[in-house]
Amino acid sequence: MKPVSRLIHPPPPAQAPARTVNPVIQKGSTVLLPDAAALYDDESYVTYGRTGLEAHEALKAALCDLEKAVAVELYPSGVAAIAGALLAVLQAGDELLMADTAYKPTRRFCDRTLARFGVRTRYYDPTLAPEAVAELMGPQTRAIFLESPGSLSFEIQDVPALADQARRKGVLSLIDNTWGAGHLLKPLELGVDVSIQALTKYVGGHSDAFMGSAAARDPEVAARLHAGVVDLGWSVAAEDAYAMLRGLRTLDVRLVRHGQSGLEVAGWLSGRDEVAAVLHPALPGAPGHGVWKRDYGGACGLFAFVLKPAPTGATGALLDALEIFGLGFSWGGYESLAIDCDPQLKVRSFRKDYGGSLVRLHVGLEDSADLIADLETGLSAYRAVRG
Repeated sequence: MKPVSRLIHPPPPAQAPARTVNPVIQKGSTVLLPDAAALYDDESYVTYGRTGLEAHEALKAALCDLEKAVAVELYPSGVAAIAGALLAVLQAGDELLMADTAYKPTRRFCDRTLARFGVRTRYYDPTLAPEAVAELMGPQTRAIFLESPGSLSFEIQDVPALADQARRKGVLSLIDNTWGAGHLLKPLELGVDVSIQALTKYVGGHSDAFMGSAAARDPEVAARLHAGVVDLGWSVAAEDAYAMLRGLRTLDVRLVRHGQSGLEVAGWLSGRDEVAAVLHPALPGAPGHGVWKRDYGGACGLFAFVLKPAPTGATGALLDALEIFGLGFSWGGYESLAIDCDPQLKVRSFRKDYGGSLVRLHVGLEDSADLIADLETGLSAYRAVRG
């Protein structure tokens, strides 16, 4: 070959590169096939880099093992995973039953996008008994979407009972399992058809990459998820797949720390005069605690608490006084976060009067004593406004 060609096609290395404990990050859109017959053999070969290379496949295999799934698909964010899974199982004329406490972007996708394509979303009260939810399932009901604990207010649903009721009605069940991170809760083993996660949160664990996943226990459903990924052109970067796989290795030890510190902070808040209630399913006596204890292998660091009534501005004063807790929406990273939930509660169909402001905390990996001291500062600012 001429020199210019050799720049593009250099000789191969004299020996194979050393094998590392982590997969290789392959950056490539083009995949080279071994022969002409393989060019159109989609069943046996990866023919395009977008569908996943070494880091992607290693992550999917690890998530399959974690979720006890037959297959896992990757998406560029948690919202994309929710959208991709719903689009894979729904079509025009279908009805979707959605937990009223679902993550706000999930609701937005249903109300704005699914509605445009002829899919009706009906919201149900997640505190209903599974038999009562089953009565809502009609001839057009194709899927039910669970979120347990519920976003912001942490209602625990009876996941296996709801999955069983759905199966009896011929309805597919899906769950947002981000709080359980695929590790604290095993929805597929409890009968759910699709377990969805925002890997962005606990699996990634470092607040620096976006990704979502959908895990299926049935090969037919798995095939529909895969077809949706291919047809809609979903793709994730190799570096992000690598980062998620790296985070997965320490998921257990991080969740233990998040869970322990979260319970310490929740217990402390339970004894404060400024606090009307703490919404943490792992607290003894909390609503749904018995079901949580039966189905979950532990708790993460995300929960909420209700403040006693106070003048306008008191909750903002509390949040503004915090120094260690950052003010931010995403969670699951190493850092602690806090938000005021009240503006997001207005869109719910089944509104509950909590009697005061609802504040959500994500307890990170800082020392719990420091976090409690930070909250003490915030509650002092709250008292100053409350009087």
